[in-house]
Amino acid sequence: MNILMLLDMAVSGFGERTAVGTSESGLTYEQLMQRAAAAGHMFSATDSERVGLLDVSSPAVLVALFGSAYAGQPFVPLNYRLADADLKSLAERTAPAVVVVGDGNGPRVAHVDGIEAHQRDEWLQRLDAGPTLAPGAWPDDEQDIAVLLYTSGTTGAPKAAVLRHRNLVGYILGSVEFMGAGEDEATLVSVPPYHVAGLAAILSSVYAGRRIVQLPNFDADEWIDLVVAQGITHAMVVPTMLARIVEQLQARSIELPTLRALSYGGGRMPLPVIEAALDLLPHTNFVNAYGLTETSSTVSLLGPDDHRAAIASNDPTIRRRLSSVGQPLPALDVSIRDDEGTELPAGSPGEVWVRGDQVAGEYLAQGSKLTADGWFPTNDGGEVDTDGYLYVTGRLDDVIVRGGENVSPGEIEDVILSHPAVQDVAVIGIPSDQWGEAIAAVVVGGADATELQALVADQLRSSRSPDRIVYRDELPYNETGKLLRRVLRSELAELGDS
Repeated sequence: MNILMLLDMAVSGFGERTAVGTSESGLTYEQLMQRAAAAGHMFSATDSERVGLLDVSSPAVLVALFGSAYAGQPFVPLNYRLADADLKSLAERTAPAVVVVGDGNGPRVAHVDGIEAHQRDEWLQRLDAGPTLAPGAWPDDEQDIAVLLYTSGTTGAPKAAVLRHRNLVGYILGSVEFMGAGEDEATLVSVPPYHVAGLAAILSSVYAGRRIVQLPNFDADEWIDLVVAQGITHAMVVPTMLARIVEQLQARSIELPTLRALSYGGGRMPLPVIEAALDLLPHTNFVNAYGLTETSSTVSLLGPDDHRAAIASNDPTIRRRLSSVGQPLPALDVSIRDDEGTELPAGSPGEVWVRGDQVAGEYLAQGSKLTADGWFPTNDGGEVDTDGYLYVTGRLDDVIVRGGENVSPGEIEDVILSHPAVQDVAVIGIPSDQWGEAIAAVVVGGADATELQALVADQLRSSRSPDRIVYRDELPYNETGKLLRRVLRSELAELGDS
């Protein structure tokens, strides 16, 4: 079992379809397989043990990904947005490797021992000009490493998450219908190649037969223009992207009639944003996808029908589902556990545990984090209601301990976001002599602090009401939509609760 099996099936089923690029000039599935074979031969002829990529999204991502699978070498996309010192450290950990680099990135890794850098456009031209290689045999050990993804490192040095071929193929076979896309369908990939959602979108689209269009750097106006120009039918965004898209759709009074499905994930979605998006795009099917790098992407989905039912309902239980991440994929088990690993009943908060073939739960040099019976503790807090809907409250590391009581930032954020004058909010713990930690809310918007404190006290209880409220023009997010709470903690460390 190898991810190349997915591309091979695509070639057999619809080889003349365009795999990536425009309908007029993109690579077909047959051409993609030929380029991958040529790249695989090239990688095998070097002393590399891994195939790196230091670049924005382009067709080279697909060629390098499948070419690395041909060569039996892990694919390692690197974060080009890192500072030079941090990038150099990751390159040293990746070596010996061939690294495909985008414009201006070559010098950043060229002097790292064991790195053989190839400029993207020149590398693709050499593959095009070389002999056409008929697809041949490739390694077929499902335990081989397919991809190494360095985690975002928002709380420390990045770890190299290990995704084996069986994990990625298991995810696709369990969640995507082969040849399920029509010939007119196209997906817009606007997340970077080093994000698991970008890789999952590529593999899913290849298996379904959906043309891939890539946006190298996200800009809301460019995203909208590309949807219109390319007849995009499917797309995936993170919450911060959708917020900007909504703003521009409102400003431009534009419709997106071809957009059939829009999935979002990667962070907490503010309710006002998704409510506005549902109103602006009434014919689009919205999907909230919750997943992790360590689970090969999606764990659970809140589907289109659930979105429509929630937005139209006056029943608080059904309306609340709009803030859930839906129900687990059929091939996965999800359980909520306490600190001792004991399963908790429905409605009880705890840690989200996941089990299934797609779950890797493994890090290079650290080994597997799976339990003896295959469960992966995610370090995400959450609960499952009596109808099977999963609610994720955030990383357990983010829990505030105020006076010995555990406080989830997520529940407070939801209440504050319900205020019409609040655009965004982050709730964090700050040092307190009295409480150990005090609750601080960092708010984007013009709502009165006393009013917000009273709102939280009324809907939750007084011990959940923020001790301090600080205002900012914007909150710090990384490029994949994760809120950087550590940045806020550092800024507010001296604030205290006095």
